[in-house]
Amino acid sequence: MARLVTSGQLAKELGLSLRTIQRYIASGAITPELRTPGGHTRWDPEKVRKKLRSLGDDSRR
Repeated sequence: MARLVTSGQLAKELGLSLRTIQRYIASGAITPELRTPGGHTRWDPEKVRKKLRSLGDDSRR
């Protein structure tokens, strides 16, 4: 099973602000691996990293 992290941990691992992560969520650019019953999100950092890379690649075309 993949290692899942909180949004704050994800932001730190990717070198982004939590607000940037929140903007990506709001825009639908990234979706959490898991949402807890309390509404908290959990992320697979490698999947998010790959998704953000692919978004960057698309913008260069």
